[in-house]
Amino acid sequence: MRRILGRVAAVLLIATAVVWMVDWSVWRVRVARGGGMGTVQVTWFQVAELKGGKEDFYPDGEGPVSCSQAVFPHGGAKPCWYVVKHPVVFER
Repeated sequence: MRRILGRVAAVLLIATAVVWMVDWSVWRVRVARGGGMGTVQVTWFQVAELKGGKEDFYPDGEGPVSCSQAVFPHGGAKPCWYVVKHPVVFER
């Protein structure tokens, strides 16, 4: 049973690495052609820590955020599909 679990874990690790490499390669081709990056409008909130472990949230405006048009984060930016699903940014 341990052998099977070890092999399954190894296959999953290798498959993830291969998918990441293919995703990175496609993203690099897009960047070379002038694309590969996008922008998404997000809302920012400043978080202030209060006594007793509580927090207070202050709106800090809206603005565009750079994102990579890929499955995984590349180029120091989160993927656009993730930023679209999480359009609110909390800065601490």
